[in-house]
Amino acid sequence: MVRLCATLLICLFGSLNSVHAAPVLFPHWSVGFHEMTFLDPLDLQPMRAIAFYPSSEREHSSKLEGYTVEAGEDTKVAIGRFPMLMLSHGNTGTPLALHDLATSLARKGFVVVAVIHPGDNSKDHSRLGTLSNLYGRPIQISEAITATLGDRMLAPFVNADQVGVIGYSAGGETALILSGATPDLDRLRRYCHERPDDHDACNTQGELIVDRDDLQPVPDPRVHALLLMAPLSLKFGRQTLADVHVPVLLYSGDGDKLVAFDKNAAALARKLPTAPDFKLLAGAGHFVFLAPCNEEQIAAMPALCTDADGVDRKDIHRNLISEAGRFFSHALGKPSRAGMQTADQ
Repeated sequence: MVRLCATLLICLFGSLNSVHAAPVLFPHWSVGFHEMTFLDPLDLQPMRAIAFYPSSEREHSSKLEGYTVEAGEDTKVAIGRFPMLMLSHGNTGTPLALHDLATSLARKGFVVVAVIHPGDNSKDHSRLGTLSNLYGRPIQISEAITATLGDRMLAPFVNADQVGVIGYSAGGETALILSGATPDLDRLRRYCHERPDDHDACNTQGELIVDRDDLQPVPDPRVHALLLMAPLSLKFGRQTLADVHVPVLLYSGDGDKLVAFDKNAAALARKLPTAPDFKLLAGAGHFVFLAPCNEEQIAAMPALCTDADGVDRKDIHRNLISEAGRFFSHALGKPSRAGMQTADQ
């Protein structure tokens, strides 16, 4: 009996030691960022993107164009093959306004490539309201995918078969075109006749400036999933969405005064060939998807930072980040097994 007890204790301690020696299945990654420059396919001028990725180094915080971003520049990339998410911002915006989403997804094991659209960003509005902007934005995202897959630093760590797109506002329109949707410009004209006071969608009275007649909507078969937030999608009807066959996670606020959810997200949810996972946020406005603001930003940009009573932007972002991580992991797949190790192991 004594020998039996001793044997059991030895087995017990042995099993405990093996548990402690087992590899960590869910490593803690920090976030790095890497700036890329490549040629805009519309005019062969330089354009930029900022890639956020899982890093094996200690936590860093950086100041990027006025935003405090939880990422360090060109820190060591964690070992593995990670899914890649392209981020397309809204008209006259910046992807850095969505920095918390980008860095949080990088921490979960995604490489998030935030593209700055030439001619339609916070510093340059020269293509706003043009045909080249509508059709050019998706082509720019495709070029950014190609550039990332060829980037000396990032290429060994991304999986070309696991590509998704995150589209906010006009970026949602961009994402839909990439997945096979075709804009119907007559729908824009009819909408602007019906709602001429929509100064965002109808700033050119429903007529896009034909600055290029050689461009067409070009889908990218490398794109396999979409996260759309308050998407500008009124140019798409049921027939022009018929070729969209990728899974979609769709968010909108029913208090959106800029991109009316009834003609955009709600209509899109009804018309997509496969019903999206649609999250409608009660009382939330258009800018609720931007990162929660600090006191300085609230003072400088109250319209972008202030939400309706009862709307908790921080809580919305916690849920959005969690849902987005689950959605893309399911739709695209998780990092390869090698991604469970870090570069300094």
